[in-house]
This record gives sequence, structure tokens and C-alpha cells, in this order.
Amino acid sequence: MLTDPFFYAVAIPAVILLGLAKGGFAGIGVIATPLMALAISPVLAAAILLPILIVQDVVSVWAFRKTWDRGLLKLMLPAAGVGIFLGWALAALVSTAAVELAVGLISIVFALQRLWAERAVKAAESLATTAGRPWLGALCGLAAGFTSQIAHAGGPPFQIYVLPRRLPRDTFIGTSAVFFAVVNWMKAPAYLALGAFTPQVLATAGVLLPLAIASTWAGVWLVRRVPAEGFYRVIYVLLVAVGGKLVFDGVHGLVS
Repeated sequence: MLTDPFFYAVAIPAVILLGLAKGGFAGIGVIATPLMALAISPVLAAAILLPILIVQDVVSVWAFRKTWDRGLLKLMLPAAGVGIFLGWALAALVSTAAVELAVGLISIVFALQRLWAERAVKAAESLATTAGRPWLGALCGLAAGFTSQIAHAGGPPFQIYVLPRRLPRDTFIGTSAVFFAVVNWMKAPAYLALGAFTPQVLATAGVLLPLAIASTWAGVWLVRRVPAEGFYRVIYVLLVAVGGKLVFDGVHGLVS
């Protein structure tokens, strides 16, 4: 088990952010790996976080088990599986910084465009058009699997396809919860094959698990108190913030 106090100083807020994300504030959990990477290597941080994510998924799926979109999952999950395989196969060739920069830029542009569309007269028509493109759903599913395998950053690609559909709040959260629960289990064999789940990693994850569970329930409690009509605006703003963080990390990684 890791014992460095600085590690826990960054790991505790990272796990809380993950919990809030799993509870419904989609996207902000992508900050967790870079935050923990201030104290340990990104590879070790990702290995510690995966068991935590899997446990948090149990809480979020249970909380929203009655509200999820089967059609979206049937469309996006097979593609996500392909993306996870590509992420594992190309890990040595693809720079994490380059992936973060690309995802961050796309996320910012998408979220700002959607915030503008919310104010436009033809917003509903635009949203309906985007929602009717299955090929885009498969592509976003593949991108979500790929970026999740590379950098635990699958949220933005998933949201790019799902957010414009304007699902009811709980259906959006439930669909996201089930999608990433399956994705995280699909990622586990690759981590096992790489020998990432060492006794030190599992022990450290175990110490953080009670906080992970509590923060996920806190996220569920909080998100259900956000007015439904303002929920998507909050998520778009969070997506801009997350995209900005990914851009910063990507540029820093490429120039350093």
C-alpha cells in the first residue's frame, strides 16, 4: 500500500470527483488520473483507479437501474469494445498527451456549440438531426472505448453523441452508468495482462474504496436536486472545463 501523505492529498479529492461523476455529474471524473499523476506515475494512477471505478459503477448502476436507454447501449457498446482493443494494441504507438489534446479540443468546441444551440430558435431541429445518425453513435462509442483505455477519458466522446438526444436527466445518467460499467469491465483483462494489479495497487485501492462509495452516493443525492431544466446546461459547462483541462495536459505533455 502507498503511504506517501502527498499521494493521499491528491488521491482523496480525485476519488471524490470520480464519485460525483459516477453519481451523475458526468465528465468531471476525467480529472482524477491527471490529479493523482501529480504524486505517482499516470500508469500507476490508472491501475489504482480502475478497481475503484468498477466498485463505483455498482453504486451508480444500482441507483439508476430503472432508467437507461437500451438502444444507445446496443449501438455504442460493441464499438467501444473495438476501441478498447485498439487502445490496448496501440498503447505503445499513441501518445497519451496527443489523445488528451484531441479529446479536449473536440469537447470544448462541441460543448460551446451546444450551449449556443440552446439559445437558438432551431435548437430542437439541430438536436434531432444529430440524434438520428447511428454511424456517429458507433464512432463515438469507439472513441469512448479508445480514450477510456488510454487515459480513462471516455466521457467526452460518449457525451458528444448522447447529450444532443436530450434524454430525461435520469435516463442520461443511467445510460452513462451502464455504458461505463461495461467498458470498465472490458478494460480489466488488458490491465491484468499488463500485470497492473499488484498487491500494492489493490491495497491502495482498497483503502480509498469507502470514500469512493460515499462520494458516489453523494453525487446521486446532489444530482437529483439539480433542476431538470438546468441539468444539461450544467453538464455542458462541466464539459468545457474538462476539455480545457485535457487540452492543458495534452499540450504540457507534448512540449515537455
